[in-house]
Amino acid sequence: MTMRDSSTRPFAFIDIHLCDPAQSIDGTHTVLVADGRIRAVEHHVAPSLLEADYDLIDGKGLTMLPGLVDSSVRTGEPGHEHEETLASASAAAVSGGVTTMIVKPETQPVIDDIALVEFILRNAAATAVNRVHVMGALTKDLAGEEMSELRLMHDAGAPAFTNGRRSITNSSLMRRALSYAKDFGAIIVHHTDDRSLSGDGVMNEGEMASRLGLPGIPKESEIIMLERDLRLAALTDGRYHAAAISCAESVELIARAKKAGLDVTAGASINNLTLNETDIGAYRTFFKLSPPLRLEEDRRAVVDAVANGTIDIVHSDHEPRDVDHKRHPFADAADGAIGLETFLPALMRLVHSEELSLMEAIRSVTANPASRFGLEAGSLSKGMPADFVTVDFDHPWVLTEDALRSRSKNTVFEGARFSGRVLSTYIGGREVFRS
Repeated sequence: MTMRDSSTRPFAFIDIHLCDPAQSIDGTHTVLVADGRIRAVEHHVAPSLLEADYDLIDGKGLTMLPGLVDSSVRTGEPGHEHEETLASASAAAVSGGVTTMIVKPETQPVIDDIALVEFILRNAAATAVNRVHVMGALTKDLAGEEMSELRLMHDAGAPAFTNGRRSITNSSLMRRALSYAKDFGAIIVHHTDDRSLSGDGVMNEGEMASRLGLPGIPKESEIIMLERDLRLAALTDGRYHAAAISCAESVELIARAKKAGLDVTAGASINNLTLNETDIGAYRTFFKLSPPLRLEEDRRAVVDAVANGTIDIVHSDHEPRDVDHKRHPFADAADGAIGLETFLPALMRLVHSEELSLMEAIRSVTANPASRFGLEAGSLSKGMPADFVTVDFDHPWVLTEDALRSRSKNTVFEGARFSGRVLSTYIGGREVFRS
């Protein structure tokens, strides 16, 4: 069976291992695609019954997943296109199985009004191969002083609002934002970092920071800000998402808030799931991240929270930085690492090590982010867009810098060995990437 032009004829993957947490499917199925959408998912269909109407593709030995939904992607467009454009981020995304990405407003100018939301969506439609959504800036110019026109941006297509990595210290402003956004169903996404505590810190506070002679960031800077936010969410009955939690105490706070019935979810970076502070090694600046890499016991607590559903969403935390920002002494380098291309392979490390089941891992990057942000994505149920990836989970490979499609090369996984690779990516039933 060979693949023909999927843009002109319906096609079917025969006997492929399908993992779709939204449908609680994890087994061998036949998937039928027509007119850019999923026509049917069947346990078994004899190929002879389909040959007249479908191009047939042998799926044996492969796994099909819903296309990944990455809820934390920064690009440099507009203003810093030398670091990343929508087009280059999109190319990186589909090579890593990300069919839908939500870009953040940390651009120049900041995406803080309806015209800029429309600009991003229009440029994405013209240049990106995957589906692009945009978070609006919670405050004007991300300054944390004046709330942006949230309703207008929401009506233009922004599903959520964030202040990027600049936490809102003004509690009254955060209260108003949560209360106002609730009226039209929008979500406030917040990076929890009390800058008066983290100050000039550059890595997790503790023995490792002392040994390296670097100023530390106490985990209390995350915990205190998160606890404040959760109390404000309770006060306003607002829709709140903690952007990236990184320590065991934060997990406990989220669990308590959910038990109390608050409309609260939490995310975690793939970096904090797969790495800890010892990976910084000899001042490796690509490992300077926000939130910082924590202790191994914190990493395990975050992984366990993904497994039990306390943490809902895992994201790549894609943060492109050029050499002018990273080739500095550790204390002076900018935060952030790219992650779109290594998002799924890094996640699979946790599956191979049996820290997460395949269903737990894939739910956190498909069904959960799609549901939380109200996107038509994250599932391969009948009638959904045919956005999916095929993967060989046993394929070994090594990441090299020259293979990266992102314009920036600041990956924490350079030279890393992975097992599992995206073989093809489809969006709307059209193949947009083949390994």
